[in-house]
Amino acid sequence: MSSPIRRIAHLDMDAFYASVELLRYPELRGQAVVIGGGSRHKPEPGKDGKLQYHKLRDYVGRGVVTTSTYEARALGVFSAMGMMKAAKLAPDAILLPTDFESYRHCSRLFKAAVAEIAPLIEDRGIDEIYIDLSQHPDDIRVLAQRIKDAVREATGLSCSIGIAPNKLLAKISSELEKPNGLTVITEADIPSRIWPLAARKVNGIGPKAAEKLSALGINTIGELAATDPAVLQDNFGRTYSEWLMRTSNGLDDRPVVTSSETKSISRETTFERDLHAKLDRDTLTPIFTDLCVRLAGDLQRKGYVTRTVGIKLRFSDFRIVTRDLTLSTATDDAGAIRQAAGECLRRVTLDRRLRLLGVRASALARKEEAANEPAVLQGELFSSE
Repeated sequence: MSSPIRRIAHLDMDAFYASVELLRYPELRGQAVVIGGGSRHKPEPGKDGKLQYHKLRDYVGRGVVTTSTYEARALGVFSAMGMMKAAKLAPDAILLPTDFESYRHCSRLFKAAVAEIAPLIEDRGIDEIYIDLSQHPDDIRVLAQRIKDAVREATGLSCSIGIAPNKLLAKISSELEKPNGLTVITEADIPSRIWPLAARKVNGIGPKAAEKLSALGINTIGELAATDPAVLQDNFGRTYSEWLMRTSNGLDDRPVVTSSETKSISRETTFERDLHAKLDRDTLTPIFTDLCVRLAGDLQRKGYVTRTVGIKLRFSDFRIVTRDLTLSTATDDAGAIRQAAGECLRRVTLDRRLRLLGVRASALARKEEAANEPAVLQGELFSSE
């Protein structure tokens, strides 16, 4: 019996973080909105009772844009852009703080809604998934629309779906008709729909590779597909050049991976201003404690215990330092994680200001497979020792 034709969908939520915020502030629909501020940028009621929003022009700091609405993107503001640069491009844009708890909640809702219809899902992040629809007998457009409707009913948000014979083409397709798109691509459509696109549209061709291709006169996926393989090998090496040839011809045999074992779990935060480990100890200690408590909560919810606890520090000069400590017994206890992280911290020279602080749990094991350890007494963090 022949195998069913592969029908792989890539579902991408539309401007996810920004769209979640627009559910909370519907009066901002149609406006340029940038997500990336801190708690001080939360809207507050004015004297007339109406919410007063912060403008991007008033932002001061070194933060980056988390995401933006399509109206802000039309002005040139995109995720990962420096906020100060964004303020020059869209000074009148509304600035809102990030709220990752809300985003994670909506993420769980949309994935659960999809799983009710098509359970073969590969989780690719907070706002995107791959879905294997090969075994579904329904008309593919009807099925995709059912999924889109279920997502909107569960979250109030729109998504874009691309459907193709493989993950590579499905991901490209999901971008073609955003927002609220539904695109179906077959192998026969590759010359007309895929080859005219810029080479950088392929996931895996980054800015440097795209620049190098452009220098060779290769700007589109079609031009890449028509390039002599020897030219690509001379410039990119055998392995990457073979991959370029396969992807430019729409070839990708990667399966939809429906489950994977978690290797590590981490929590981290970037400060709105640089903090000194000693001078700002009263501010840092509760932040560090909260990270440890949240990390322990993540472990407990997912059913893991950890044998290795680590920290990550990024200093004001962007230098990153990590330290790890292996425990004698695996744990998911916040107190034990806090003490271990504190021991890691004491192995770092804290003579500069910090931009980022993080705590990580690795060497994970399923709780039912590991013996529990009684909670270790908490030590003082950011001590003056």
